[in-house]
Amino acid sequence: MPLHIDVLTHPTGAQLLDWYQVLAAALGHDLPGDPVPSSEDVYAQLATPSAYSRKLLWLARNTAGAPVGTAALRLFDEPGRSHLASLELYSHPAHRRLGAGSRLLATAVGAARDAGRRSLITRTTVGTPGDRFLATRAFTPVLKLTWRRLRFDSMDAAAIGALAAEPHPGYRLESWEGIAPDGLIDAFALAKQALDDMPTGGMDLGHVPWTAERVRSVCEVFAKRGERLITVAAIGEGDGSVAGYTELVVPADGAGRALQHDTAVVPRHRGHGLGRWMKASMIRRIADGLPGVTEIETDNADDNRHMVAINAGLGFVPVRQTVEYELNLAE
Repeated sequence: MPLHIDVLTHPTGAQLLDWYQVLAAALGHDLPGDPVPSSEDVYAQLATPSAYSRKLLWLARNTAGAPVGTAALRLFDEPGRSHLASLELYSHPAHRRLGAGSRLLATAVGAARDAGRRSLITRTTVGTPGDRFLATRAFTPVLKLTWRRLRFDSMDAAAIGALAAEPHPGYRLESWEGIAPDGLIDAFALAKQALDDMPTGGMDLGHVPWTAERVRSVCEVFAKRGERLITVAAIGEGDGSVAGYTELVVPADGAGRALQHDTAVVPRHRGHGLGRWMKASMIRRIADGLPGVTEIETDNADDNRHMVAINAGLGFVPVRQTVEYELNLAE
């Protein structure tokens, strides 16, 4: 199929509308029943620079000028991750199997190689056309994730409240929105290192040390997009260290689905039930304080048995699986 691929350096309103048309059609077709992000959320994602990385955007059109596919390539630039790129690619369901996906993939792979990247990662939902598309290319499936959802209208609020109220001698909970308080931000950055042993399936993700500056930069991206980043942390009473934390992002409109981000416990503080305690407290905070939010969605690597058990005990229900694919660009 003859195609024209636009490079979106500074996307216009019309180009953003075309982009959203492709994304909404693809998600509506491939994940029926799931809410499609609002156009405002998508525009904010595209327009807001990510911390320590940059994006390249392409929009594919057919000969009639109709948008048929999109590709967003994120190039990580900070030391320790400058070898890495990630890709989001969508094809309009009415125009699939006509070459748009292949052309956009080739364009993005070429750009990643030109930028000196050695690894490209992407994610797709198991059983969808995207899964079948990547399985026939040179990508390797490296990590399977199960997504789980907790709906507030069906959860056991009393049980969640009881878990959140359980005493944990030697620890207290603190919570904040946005950037961590000045008195905790250095300790919080140290706690972020607990993510280093998170299951990754051997993906070539590199390593980046967390600092207070990096914490601030990442938080500022959420703020610029209008999203609310909420954190609940367990603080060691003895030394004031951050023993663990859980993060959740509320969409800009404050309604619908909130997304669970990182949850981690520092190794020397494990075995005290802090993960479940923090997550129960977060659930109660969101359910009680943000009436527009109706559910929380999270994902776990299938071999992260401890976190899988915590989420199951809190009432999260499996809804779908995704696969992280990796392409070795050095070959």
